[in-house]
Amino acid sequence: MYPLTYIEPVFRPPSEWKSLILQVTNGCSWNRCTFCEMYTAEQKKFKPKKLELIEQEIQTIVNSGLPVGRVFLADGDALMLPFQRLKDILLLIKKYLPTVTRVSSYCLPRNLSNKTVEQLAELRELGLKLVYVGCESGDDDVLKLIDKGETYTSSLIALNKIKQAGIKSSVMILNGLGGPALSKQHAINSARLMNEAQPDYLSTLVVSFPLGEERFAKRFEEFDLQRFRMLNQHELFQEMKWLLTELSLAKTIFRSDHASNYLVLKGVLGQDKTKLLQLVNEAIERPSNVMLRQEWQRGL
Repeated sequence: MYPLTYIEPVFRPPSEWKSLILQVTNGCSWNRCTFCEMYTAEQKKFKPKKLELIEQEIQTIVNSGLPVGRVFLADGDALMLPFQRLKDILLLIKKYLPTVTRVSSYCLPRNLSNKTVEQLAELRELGLKLVYVGCESGDDDVLKLIDKGETYTSSLIALNKIKQAGIKSSVMILNGLGGPALSKQHAINSARLMNEAQPDYLSTLVVSFPLGEERFAKRFEEFDLQRFRMLNQHELFQEMKWLLTELSLAKTIFRSDHASNYLVLKGVLGQDKTKLLQLVNEAIERPSNVMLRQEWQRGL
């Protein structure tokens, strides 16, 4: 456990469980997505951390003597910081923590609208090797419904910038985000976006609402859509089938193994597409023959 004091709660991708979590911002600068409750607490109002405080925290880690191989820049969208601030942070990491082999961060597509490919490439040379992009959906209707502040096009532009800069991307799509009414177009247009972007990693998890779905469901009423409800198992498997069927990826590592998923799927797309589709079809047609998570095993 690294000896730092955080403004809780702090979130990180599952694969960053061994990383030093360096909180360079607090909260999320957008913080309007109706499905997300990660940064809604009063103490999580967005605020960048001063560079001198970041340096002090890095020095604390050095003084602790604990080894650091990877660093994750928190909170929700650290890449909204200006290029020069990000460069300064990465230079501090290189100065004090020379053993670090990878720096990563969450990234909203809008974070990159004011950064050039050349600037991103420079950040990559300084250690920023991976960004986690919460696209959530490739469907413009769904994106508008959830108040994401993004479109198919804005997401694609950002993902292309990341690729051109030599940074790896890990994209997340949320199953069930459009409810029954928009399920098929959500899956198909998300696949279209991934086909154009060809991310290095793609993961899916099931949308869930630990604090209740009232805020999210209200938007469906405002858009005169069928009242929102969570997709049942069968509907989630059907949505996954639509997604996988439409995906045409060359060498993307695919994971649908988050605790929220009933059906665990892992593979490389496209080489494992047929195998994964067979498993999904089995879950649709003969669910008793497939290993599924029980409700008590699921969580966010």
